[in-house]
Amino acid sequence: MAFLEAQPTLDEAVARLADRGVRHILVVPYFLTLGIHLQRDLPGMVDRLAQVHQNVEIRCTPPLDGHPALIQILLDRVREGLFEWKPS
Repeated sequence: MAFLEAQPTLDEAVARLADRGVRHILVVPYFLTLGIHLQRDLPGMVDRLAQVHQNVEIRCTPPLDGHPALIQILLDRVREGLFEWKPS
């Protein structure tokens, strides 16, 4: 696990994995929408890390945005909230 603005950073996590001999890293961005971090920041970081760790293949999946399961999760949360809600 790694974070863009917290610890451990993606740089730290990739370095740890590379030091342990990992040669394939899949970055799964835990973002709901395609914003600046996913459009600009993350691709730049992954490209830079691939240059630093040339013996490691680093790939990135799409964000959660648009995934069909996301709609079901939202509906589940609404049902749970309504079931537990006791209007005053």
